Amino acid sequence: MIDVTGVSLTYQQDSGKVEALNGIDLHISPGESCAIIGPSGCGKSSLLFLMAGLLSPIKGSVSVSGVPVSGPRPETALILQDYGLFPWKNVWQNTVLGLEIRHVEKKKQKEIALPILEQLGLADFIHHFPGQLSGGMRQRVAIARALALHPDLMLMDEPFSALDALTRENLQRTILDIWQQRRFTMVLVTHSIEEAVFLGRQVGVFSPRPGRILALMENPMAGDPSYRSMPQFYHQCTLIRGILEGSRNGG
Repeated sequence: MIDVTGVSLTYQQDSGKVEALNGIDLHISPGESCAIIGPSGCGKSSLLFLMAGLLSPIKGSVSVSGVPVSGPRPETALILQDYGLFPWKNVWQNTVLGLEIRHVEKKKQKEIALPILEQLGLADFIHHFPGQLSGGMRQRVAIARALALHPDLMLMDEPFSALDALTRENLQRTILDIWQQRRFTMVLVTHSIEEAVFLGRQVGVFSPRPGRILALMENPMAGDPSYRSMPQFYHQCTLIRGILEGSRNGG
């Protein structure tokens, strides 16, 4: 589904060039989930934006479904940390925004969006505005808007980082349920080791900037709702924590 080959990325800033990524190779099969974890500023979000077609690499290539990414594609959905909701639009208007842009007729919008809002527990809040919602509910609206477009690739940039622990775990389970039902390909950027292990069947561990992949770990138990209580979960978390601490200490 996703082929990232030899990708490097450099930003031009007033102070000079900043190397964000260096020699990234990553391959994700259709319907799989991949979590990217690493220290702040290591290029995790930049890699996500390359997959979304919002950035272009200076070296290497990014392909989705065998097609080189040269710009945003309709089948890719991107969920941001700050939700990306329009404060002057209510829950319904934010949810169907992508469908409106694609000129989907009103009746079809209702057929698509209403079941999603019901699944996410938002059907009773369609007339509420983002300022009237909790952080968890705002993130559910962002998820609903993405799902309304029937994506085959879901990219998520630290979508739960601003939420309290209980809300965060509830939304992780929600995303897990939706992924198992729809089986889109999912790439998640996170700072949380536990979140990466719970949601990513493949976990890419990044070095400090410029970002390189220190380890690409198979995590086949991800997707099991009871995984958090298993010894394998804690074992994987310990391995990843060791890699991250080693990179921070220069190991």
